[in-house]
Amino acid sequence: MKRSVIGGALICCAASLMTQPVSAAQAKNIIFFLGDGMGPVTQTAARIYAGEKAGLEVPETYKLAMEKLDYAARIKTYSEDAQTTDSAPGMASYMTGMKSKNEVISMTPDANPNDDDGNPYQSDGDSLCPETGNGEAARTLLEILKAEGYSTGVVTTTRITHATPATTYAHICNRNAENTIATQMVPGGDGYNSALGNDGIDVILGGGRRHFLPAPDGRRSDDRDLIMEMQGAGYTYVSSGSELGNVDLGSTEKLFGLFNSSDLNYELDRVNNDLDEPSLAEMTGSAIDILSRNQDGYFLMVEGGRIDHALHGTNAKRALEDTLAFDQAIAAAVEKADLENTLIIVTADHDHVMAFNGYSKIGNPVLGLLKEYRTGGLALDAQGKPFTTLVFGNGGGPREADRATLTEDEVLQDDYLQEVGVKLGGPGSETHGGGDIRLNAGGAGSELFKGTLDNVDVFGLIHEAMGL
Repeated sequence: MKRSVIGGALICCAASLMTQPVSAAQAKNIIFFLGDGMGPVTQTAARIYAGEKAGLEVPETYKLAMEKLDYAARIKTYSEDAQTTDSAPGMASYMTGMKSKNEVISMTPDANPNDDDGNPYQSDGDSLCPETGNGEAARTLLEILKAEGYSTGVVTTTRITHATPATTYAHICNRNAENTIATQMVPGGDGYNSALGNDGIDVILGGGRRHFLPAPDGRRSDDRDLIMEMQGAGYTYVSSGSELGNVDLGSTEKLFGLFNSSDLNYELDRVNNDLDEPSLAEMTGSAIDILSRNQDGYFLMVEGGRIDHALHGTNAKRALEDTLAFDQAIAAAVEKADLENTLIIVTADHDHVMAFNGYSKIGNPVLGLLKEYRTGGLALDAQGKPFTTLVFGNGGGPREADRATLTEDEVLQDDYLQEVGVKLGGPGSETHGGGDIRLNAGGAGSELFKGTLDNVDVFGLIHEAMGL
């Protein structure tokens, strides 16, 4: 049985785990799926949408791959300083077993992202975090397993330096210092996170090329070409879906892929425009093929990150399409992995304020106008106008005192933005929600994940499932 030396602020967590029995089915590998912003309404709507696409007479009966996993739990998501978390402490809670403040990446609860006047500790992507007196690094699950000889991988549809993936391998007081975050993954380079060992993370796939290159091709304020540095550290570098498809996964030891200057495209646009970017399922499968060659085990984090971005934009269709792409990645992992020794966890970091509205009839298109269950006719508001099943509590979408008369064709368009209750700023202004989210688990040790849990509890349960 492997044991981790868990230092610093995690000693308390390790000590409490020693008194708990190890799960009968010990996990050698763990694949941690994070649907960014994938709250219960998003998951429900995606299920119905998938049933519609599959042509089911009753699309509500469809089961997503994540819903076929054997165990489920309800997760509380509040952060150290906010009822409604942002992605940084939301994901870091899973990875470190600690609460942290909003905007902080894998640091202790006393770390602050801003100075006393509210000015952020970052400027144009570079960190301004004080070197002392502002919290300490909180050891992450990836770092713990890397030290124990596991292979490690991080896959995302966002920038690889974005909040969720960064919490697995970086420590910084403000999530927006993405230039500095990038340096923490480059083995041997200035600013490298030595807790990742001499050779670093084994597989890194996502977007964010701009934070690895100096101007004019990127946004770095220094003259470092971090892509070249990663190649010098032994990584095979790929920048397109076709290049990833040509990699010899049976012999490649270290793989680094950046497929966009910023985030990868939404799944709807990737497919419709035949873009040369890999799907999340393709990235996940490639990572598993490389990491699973390590007989000691592996840790892989996979993020469906653009679910969150579409929800911020009150664009439900792209949010659901990205949720289904995320689910396809889960299905690919279930097919490839040996669940006798692999734990698969699927969860979210936080909710959003999308709501499932009214009394629509069975089989009503979830993105369409709401048809009333008694008569099948359009449901009407107090002004005598139709409305959609999916709406948002706030955001930059339509919000007029005298509502427009919506048509079915209009609301089913790719770019349609759902109406909002509280009008905020411009596009992308919709907020996270503070509600609980769902966790699904399958494979070795999955029986531990049930009931109502705080997000920090998941860290300890993973340790237990893996016999650490």
